[in-house]
Amino acid sequence: MADKYSNRSGTVKIIFLVVGVIFIARLATLQLFDKEYKEKAKNQSLRNITQYPARGLMYDRNGGLLVYNEAVYDLMVIPRMVKDLDTNYFCNALGISREDFLARMEKAYSYSPYSASIFMKQISKEEFGRWENLLYKFKGFYISKRTLRLYERPIAAHVLGYVGEVNEHDLEENPYYKRGDYIGKSGLEASYEEQLRGVKGKKIMQVDVHNREIGSYMHGQLDTMPLEGMNLYTTIDADLQEYAEKVMANKRGCIVAIEPATGEVLTLLSAPCYDPNLLVGRIRGENFVKLNEDISKPLFNRALQAQYPPGSIFKVAQAMIALHLGVITPSTGFVCDKVLGCHNHPSAHSVQEAIKMSCNPYFYYTYRRVIQQGRYKNIYKDSQYGLTVWHDYMNRFGFGTRLGLDLPNVKRGNIPDTAFYNKWYGKERWAFTTIYSNSIGQGEVEVVPIQMANLAAIVANKGFFYTPHLVRYYGPDSIRNPEFYERHETGIEKEYFEIAQRGMYDVVHGAGGTAHKADVPGIAVCGKTGTAENYGNDHSVFIAFAPMENPKIAVAVYVENAQGGGGTWAAPIASLIIEKYLKGEVERKDFEHYYMEINPCQKLPLTRRIKKPKKR
Repeated sequence: MADKYSNRSGTVKIIFLVVGVIFIARLATLQLFDKEYKEKAKNQSLRNITQYPARGLMYDRNGGLLVYNEAVYDLMVIPRMVKDLDTNYFCNALGISREDFLARMEKAYSYSPYSASIFMKQISKEEFGRWENLLYKFKGFYISKRTLRLYERPIAAHVLGYVGEVNEHDLEENPYYKRGDYIGKSGLEASYEEQLRGVKGKKIMQVDVHNREIGSYMHGQLDTMPLEGMNLYTTIDADLQEYAEKVMANKRGCIVAIEPATGEVLTLLSAPCYDPNLLVGRIRGENFVKLNEDISKPLFNRALQAQYPPGSIFKVAQAMIALHLGVITPSTGFVCDKVLGCHNHPSAHSVQEAIKMSCNPYFYYTYRRVIQQGRYKNIYKDSQYGLTVWHDYMNRFGFGTRLGLDLPNVKRGNIPDTAFYNKWYGKERWAFTTIYSNSIGQGEVEVVPIQMANLAAIVANKGFFYTPHLVRYYGPDSIRNPEFYERHETGIEKEYFEIAQRGMYDVVHGAGGTAHKADVPGIAVCGKTGTAENYGNDHSVFIAFAPMENPKIAVAVYVENAQGGGGTWAAPIASLIIEKYLKGEVERKDFEHYYMEINPCQKLPLTRRIKKPKKR
């Protein structure tokens, strides 16, 4: 008789076999194919530590240190490894509230329960030292070492820039960065980010069940060393920069100084200035909000982003273009009538005199000859032709274009062309009489201060310029940007710029000149004043270069809402910058004290509006 349980035995064997196959298949899946399980297992025993490189240092033109690094620590957390934590003890040790702890842990969990993220960033050596010996008690937490930017002198914030944590846009744009990394946000820190940041390294450590490191994984065979960032050697003269910031300490405006022979920027500041150390470390966020809400806009870089009417300094470029086009000659004179308002001086009988006296009617008639050259009988077509020629030459002076400066967010200003006016007024519905305000640097013309300093450099060089720049070279191999050594020609004859130089010399030293306060004993200063109409009081504007022979410095100064014109405020400030740079110290102590201490800027918010000339 057959065993009645034999069929059952076979069934049981089959069930066990199926279950065994399922278990084996599942184990194979988890161990060989399931990456998530693999990663979870690794995270339980291995710790991937990013080795952050030291960011490159920055030096001034004389080798003085501007920006350096200091060691700080980030407290990292792996949420799933946090166990048996005495929260009150932990919070007291770190000096945070329970609510803060919960918020930080929630953020870490949302990032990843299994991967490390920053719990507390940029902890100083002193702060870390207070609870370093307690860290072993806090399972799931460990320290990652990195560096923090510090500034040797509290100057050049708008030039040097600052570093901040990457945002979502940064992460999307560049896979190199991970959450919690830092990136240059402004200034040279942003422009030279790839050179300064270096290359991150990686260290893999084994940890025990108590979250203690017990050695390198595979004896460090998979570790990579970080590569330090390259050092930047800037064109900035730190002593001159510091002096200029003291002069502008209680004012609004900007100063840009360039070495004409090279295009190297000696000084670039926007006032109000601020200490770059304010935007470092955990205090950065709070300080950024305060600076951003300040009505005087200290974070706004006026030297590169403010687009002002240039006023009468624009007349120098107007004269050069008119002479080149042959619509006037060096000895052309115009009667100083009441058109556009005369400054109560004799009629100018030459270009040199017109520049010296800054004669509005003279440049009104000069600009009219440029715009209406008589090429066409139709006045509208003739004006379109003239404006096109004028626009092209203004571009050659660097106006209406972005100069290739190695800083971000440089504005182009506005040199209106035919498309601009056709859109505004309609085609063949405008002529010289509609746009005459451009003749004296008003109307629709807008320039950026860096462009005006570059104009001074062009006149100093008698017709050409090199792209203004702030870094001479970087790295151990002294890498240079070849674009900064390309000579840009205006295409205007050298002898015309010699006329401009003599006129600008007379502005400072000649009888009837408008900027005698720019005179520096023993130095032949050549300058041009400007008064830029604006909301509130006019801006005081001045450009200059010195000495007249073999110029070493070209400078532009804007003092916002400073009633009295370019010769009253901007010119004497420019003279202090020139004297400081060429002599090493300012000898006119009383003069220096007066212009350092005084604040001629109209108080904010502005309450009075200046009416611009009507467009006809």
